[in-house]
Amino acid sequence: MARILLTSGPTRQYIDPVRYLTNASSGRMGCSLAEAAVAAGHEVVIVSGPVTVTYPSEATIHWVDTTDEMLAVAQEQFEHCDGLIGVAAPCDYRPEFVHGQKIAKTGEPLVLQLIETPDVVATLGAKKKDRWVVGFALETEDRRFRALVKLEKKSCDLMILNGPEAMNSEENHVEVLAKDGSVVATLEGSKPEVASQIMQIVGERLIQA
Repeated sequence: MARILLTSGPTRQYIDPVRYLTNASSGRMGCSLAEAAVAAGHEVVIVSGPVTVTYPSEATIHWVDTTDEMLAVAQEQFEHCDGLIGVAAPCDYRPEFVHGQKIAKTGEPLVLQLIETPDVVATLGAKKKDRWVVGFALETEDRRFRALVKLEKKSCDLMILNGPEAMNSEENHVEVLAKDGSVVATLEGSKPEVASQIMQIVGERLIQA
């Protein structure tokens, strides 16, 4: 059995004290994967952004808000884990300047200068050593090509490819891609059903290997 680190949900990047950038990630896929991993007998550590789903009580949960917080906590926890499933959808950009007070309306356009946030899975993958990493790629065009580029760039052992229709949905349709570019499996159904099949593949190819 393995000790698995799982990142889940969105993150928030604040513009001012009350407004923030985020995305529609619900944490459902992360929750389903955590449930599948627990059911398979694994120990699960979750680093999650703000979600309303209820993670399994058997898991250890660390709550974070921003992408930088998710990375910091995930780096700390990854040291004590056998592998990572990076299903979170961290905010890719943050405002260069965060206003200390609520921004008042002026009738004029508001211009935000955005800079990239660190890539959580790529940062952990670069330091994985003998551990394994499973990433998720949400793509809208050239899906498989972009997912395979991310697989290599992030030092992943498997990449789970899905589309924007997965966001905040009860269902999912994914391709499981290997490092050699092959499609290990095409999975479709409810997120718990898909998660269970993903965990079976992870168990066979990465944990028991």
